Amino acid sequence: MTPERLPINATSTDEEIRVAVTAWVAEYVPQAWRDAAPHGRRAIREVRPRSEYEAWYPTFAASGLAVATWPVEYCGLDLPPAKARVAESILAPLNLGRLNPLGLHNTAPALFAHGTEEQRMRFLPPLVANQERWCQMFSEPGAGSDLASLAMRAEADGDEWILTGQKVWSTWAHQSELAICLARTDPTVAKRRGITYFLVDLSSPGVEVRPLRHIGGEIDFNEVWLEEVRVPDFHRVGAAGDGWSVAASTLAGERQMVAGAGSGGVDRIGGGGIDSLLNQARQVSIGPVERDRLMRLYCEEKVRTWTNERVRAAVKAGGTPGPAASIGKVHQSQLNQALQLAAVDLMGMASVAWTPQEQADGLDPIEAWAAHMPYVVKGMLRSRANTIEGGTTEVNKNVIGEKVLGLPREPDPFHDMAWQDVPR
Repeated sequence: MTPERLPINATSTDEEIRVAVTAWVAEYVPQAWRDAAPHGRRAIREVRPRSEYEAWYPTFAASGLAVATWPVEYCGLDLPPAKARVAESILAPLNLGRLNPLGLHNTAPALFAHGTEEQRMRFLPPLVANQERWCQMFSEPGAGSDLASLAMRAEADGDEWILTGQKVWSTWAHQSELAICLARTDPTVAKRRGITYFLVDLSSPGVEVRPLRHIGGEIDFNEVWLEEVRVPDFHRVGAAGDGWSVAASTLAGERQMVAGAGSGGVDRIGGGGIDSLLNQARQVSIGPVERDRLMRLYCEEKVRTWTNERVRAAVKAGGTPGPAASIGKVHQSQLNQALQLAAVDLMGMASVAWTPQEQADGLDPIEAWAAHMPYVVKGMLRSRANTIEGGTTEVNKNVIGEKVLGLPREPDPFHDMAWQDVPR
């Protein structure tokens, strides 16, 4: 049966949306997934292997529900946020998580704000369908928090650019087909004015991806080496030298993504949310101090959700996530760490040592250790990076201070100096 876009739009009533989405679920969502939904996410995961979900996912994308607030021509339904939430209320029990989060939240904002119509039509449909997965290649060994100091070179050669340099901490680069990438095209101007934004095909000659294993034993991050990689000019987003402005759209979208609930796509990076924590607490005996801690975390989650809803409303009104995304990012990164620490505390000594529940035949010792690690412990370890990734808390607080509170910029003696003349 060929999937079709749902017959709903911005003028549809809430009831029409509920009826249409309910009918779509009955027709296109596998019966086993629907049967498991009332029993929670764990029950769904038991009957829905990742590979099976990825194979089915283009059906979800074709319906328009995966990006319901996007324009129809880019695989959306053009629904205002309030009506999109009506649709999502029907889908929520099925746990239909959006795949390709870095494409949805990092690449798409730049294409919407600065890309050409031809670029949007070329890249957005396969992005939504998870047929082309994306990663982000911004950070470098010498340009993390001070991203504008990046050194990757890009030299024009006819209707192509030649990129050479190194990127690091590129999440899921080992599983991606395409990457957004910043490179320096003019070293004779100030560091923020000589950067250009590119879309890089990771199968191109000269690209080498080297995985990095993190503290939980898993591989999410990578370093990527580019050696004279040729990129067509069609893959340049925005004007040459204007990459810093284009990157602002991506960075705001990234901060909104890792801010969590209400932002869509990835719910959080590291562990479960407040609902999982409350369910965990119901299984053990806790006292008034622990209950007070849980209530405080619950309230913080509500504040986080409302902040992200303001960001989404601003985007729908034609704005950008802007400084509010930094507020959400700072709040969420610290909140998620607090949530995961609470979950580990509830788990008690079982979070310190555990007995493998299955044989590790054929597994590398490190992979076996990671495979047997309790989910709660893995989430806590992963959450430690939340205050670093997506822009460090310190950098985001500077953004809030300058852009929201109107405080003066930090002194920077090299602000207007040509990049090539800045001491290193």
